[in-house]
Amino acid sequence: MNSAVLIVSVIILFAFGYRFYGVFLSKIFGIDPSRPTPANEKRDGIDFVSAKHWVVLFGHHFSSICGAGPIVGPALAVAYWGWGPSIIWIIAGTVLMGAVSDFSTLITSVRHGGKSISEISGSAISKKARLFFSLFILLALILVLAAFAIFAAKTLTAKPEVVIPSLGIIPVAILMGWMMYQKGFSMVWTTFLGLGALIGLILIGNRFPVILPDLLWFSSQQIWIVLLMIYCFIAACLPVQLLLQPRDYLASFILLFAIGVGLLGIFVTHPPMQANMVTSLWPKEWEGAGPLWPMLFVTIACGAISGFHALVSSGTTCKQLDSEAHACRIGYGGMLTEGLVGALVVVCVGAGLSAAQHQAMLRPGGAGPIGAFGEGYGNLVLPLLGGYGAIFAIMTLNTFILTTLDTATRISRYVLQDLTGIQDRFSATALVVLVAIVVAMTGQWQRIWPVFGASNQLIAGLGLLVVSSWLLSLGKPVRYTMIPALFMMVTTITAFGYQIYKALGKINPSTQEWSPDWVLASTTLFLTFLAIFMLKEVLRVFRNWGAKPASVLLNP
Repeated sequence: MNSAVLIVSVIILFAFGYRFYGVFLSKIFGIDPSRPTPANEKRDGIDFVSAKHWVVLFGHHFSSICGAGPIVGPALAVAYWGWGPSIIWIIAGTVLMGAVSDFSTLITSVRHGGKSISEISGSAISKKARLFFSLFILLALILVLAAFAIFAAKTLTAKPEVVIPSLGIIPVAILMGWMMYQKGFSMVWTTFLGLGALIGLILIGNRFPVILPDLLWFSSQQIWIVLLMIYCFIAACLPVQLLLQPRDYLASFILLFAIGVGLLGIFVTHPPMQANMVTSLWPKEWEGAGPLWPMLFVTIACGAISGFHALVSSGTTCKQLDSEAHACRIGYGGMLTEGLVGALVVVCVGAGLSAAQHQAMLRPGGAGPIGAFGEGYGNLVLPLLGGYGAIFAIMTLNTFILTTLDTATRISRYVLQDLTGIQDRFSATALVVLVAIVVAMTGQWQRIWPVFGASNQLIAGLGLLVVSSWLLSLGKPVRYTMIPALFMMVTTITAFGYQIYKALGKINPSTQEWSPDWVLASTTLFLTFLAIFMLKEVLRVFRNWGAKPASVLLNP
């Protein structure tokens, strides 16, 4: 198939999804622009601060949710199962599940005074559900922090020319925040200043790459992990208007530009898809890939539906939303934009590289999924950016990994404070960062990623269960959230079962002796237990409603 035809089809389907399904869901949830939002009712100057403009909040939300997930997952899935199943799941999952999850958790949290989805589960389901859901989320967020810190550190080590633009955006964002919120500069002039500074940083970084040497018993990659987590500590403690809002807003221009250039490159070069449309339903040559169902769904992860997005919606975005009128364009529209990124990655590795090139890059010692995306993207945009295409792609990805890292750290702080009652935000953030550093210093992202993918999808299912329980209490139809929730619950629990089976049946290739991965197996088993408990609690809520759930399910 021609790659240009494929990507145009995706864009058209996403546009129809937003125009009809997104608007329909807004009516179901009863969007009311006149209703005061928590950002205005609870303004505290630290976490509850209404964004200067809905575009600024879209920038924060989109930058935070779009990290390494929609890059790594689709790049692996195309090699494992083919571009056909990958693109089908990205389209269907994004429109009917992922965007529904992002939007519904955002508006549910707004209606509950800006509470997180785990807090809401206490009133919508039970106090036990709140405890177990919060534990599950905290563990999953630690995996997010560890996995993404490893990705960012690997990139900064392998591509030293992206160090200055990736990190230089931080002081530029602080300056923008000061100009907009303290000095009252217009958003237009502030944006132009930020973009001009960013272009300068890219040029400087390409001229002066930053290479960190190994120090004592620490590798340069491990040093970067520690430095990145120190940054996350600072960013998670600062008021949102000083760094989070302007940084993510500025970063969103980078990715939107990258998407635009990528699409234009596809239209100019329009190469055919070189990867197999369907590789295998159960590729034996890729260790750990597993069967198409359920593993493709958890491997693509954020490219179609993500529990982390629900945490962003109900963690930071809900506390900055100025009007409910913006909820659909930020929640539903933000996920559609990320789905477009996932589809773009499928084309980059499926058409920008030969099948042999792509698979070689994923083998041990290869450039990995991020390198494959960068190389494929560079080939597609070669007529537009020349030899800078691959570097620009990597820099773009790294910028968004950093935004995901600091947002995830702030949300982890919220969850930990809710669980433990710690009032001091500095102490709570420090504890989260220290645990994440310990996990990340192992450098074993290959072991972390499958658990992250499945736990991430499971949070999406659990979040949709909480929303369904709340809708049920209001007498509103729940099938639009309940069906995706049950699908993701069954899929991810099955994926957990497969991962436990693989971890316990592991054989040492050198000695051919049984060598089970007890850490991976025990972690996965614990997460499975939490998920089953949550599902049991939700079903108890529905049973207590007697005949009412059936009538609500059947009558919109």
